[in-house]
Amino acid sequence: MVVNNPIARLMELGFSEYEARAYTALVGTSPATAYEAARLAGIPTSKVYEVLAKLVEKGVALISEDGGTRRYVPIDPDEFIEERRGRITSTLDVLKGELAALKRGPEVSCIWNIGSREQLMEKAARIIGGAEKGILVSGWMEELGALTAVLGEKHGEGIPVASVVFGGGGGLPGQEYYHPIEDTLYNERGGRGLTIVADSREALMGTVFAKGNVEGAWSVNSGFVLLAEDYIKHDVYIMKIVERFDDQLIRCFGPGYYRLRDVFSDREAE
Repeated sequence: MVVNNPIARLMELGFSEYEARAYTALVGTSPATAYEAARLAGIPTSKVYEVLAKLVEKGVALISEDGGTRRYVPIDPDEFIEERRGRITSTLDVLKGELAALKRGPEVSCIWNIGSREQLMEKAARIIGGAEKGILVSGWMEELGALTAVLGEKHGEGIPVASVVFGGGGGLPGQEYYHPIEDTLYNERGGRGLTIVADSREALMGTVFAKGNVEGAWSVNSGFVLLAEDYIKHDVYIMKIVERFDDQLIRCFGPGYYRLRDVFSDREAE
């Protein structure tokens, strides 16, 4: 269920809770006196004048005088959103340049932890969106499906895309390879893996476990990137072999190639 919570979102934009309550109350009923705004927003009357003055100072509310009665009118929500969007975008653009100018010395290649599916997917989309030379992806369609659009945009720009897909194909852009033993891998890992490498420069690796918790990491560390890149490339090599010799592999190593995955012995299926 989608929860409509504009107060929390306004607070993310720098409003205090009372300011957010007052603005949403005015959007719902205006013009309103300070007393009416306090009642609608659940704000103590001792605080409401200060809160409304802050909204006027922020430029999101106006004062209307009518017959000696002061009332408050909110800026139209569409105008408020577009004005705030432009301001934030402009600020971030300037800040990006200012922070870049402060950087000294080589980039420190830390490995950053990823602790939620939302964070995993947001980072995945940003990595793909910033790619300029080539993109390698590996995962299940539960995650890859949400990345189809951004992968399509980059593929449309002429950037090569190759993907290893577990659990059946989903029409991803670029070259797809379908992994035949997704159940075996899911059981080994306890969840769905997602690995992305962009431009052989940065990599993201994560697992969405059966209970919904996520563990993962992102880095531009060359060793980490090489590990992730080799993992995907070796799966591609195997998929090319499987496509041509599947029957023979099953005869040699059994269903799901269970003997092939036993790295501590070199026996064939009995």
